[in-house]
Amino acid sequence: MHDLTPTPALGAASQTIGTVTIAENTGVALASVTARNGQADTCAKILKKILGAVPNVGKSVLNTPEEGFWIGPDQWMIGAPMQTHEDIDDQLKAALSDAASITEQSGAWAVFDVIGAQMPDMCELLCNVPIRKMAAGDVQRTLIHQLGCFVIRRTADDHIRIFGPRASAQTLLHALITAATSVV
Repeated sequence: MHDLTPTPALGAASQTIGTVTIAENTGVALASVTARNGQADTCAKILKKILGAVPNVGKSVLNTPEEGFWIGPDQWMIGAPMQTHEDIDDQLKAALSDAASITEQSGAWAVFDVIGAQMPDMCELLCNVPIRKMAAGDVQRTLIHQLGCFVIRRTADDHIRIFGPRASAQTLLHALITAATSVV
């Protein structure tokens, strides 16, 4: 087997603009889980054991180490620290067996953490999520600079995590920086 080293989408240093810090988070391993036909209940039971709860529409489960969010009917994105879950897809395949189809997603998404007091102002310029009404664990799929993204409200009131297509990571970062600069 080859000894391959994963590379981040951008490898960019975090940037602080005003009170907002934008950081590429390269430490998240991701896999999608889709319940197979007739296996939704079995899949949900196993996911509940892994996550503590099954994320519902527009919601996430923010546990340690595994967390997840709803992405469609009987479909979820599961994330965990890359250090301990680099093979998250294999771990989920072992746990879910024939109840679900698992697809490794770590290389498909760029993950950005946006933290700071001006984050809600920035978010209002960036996309159409109701950021001031969102509670910890709420998830919205939205367009950011014409890119399909997920925005998750984290447990801190000034923190969101954005998942965007890795191939467009530079465009997404540019949109984040532009919005942050606009609220300074």
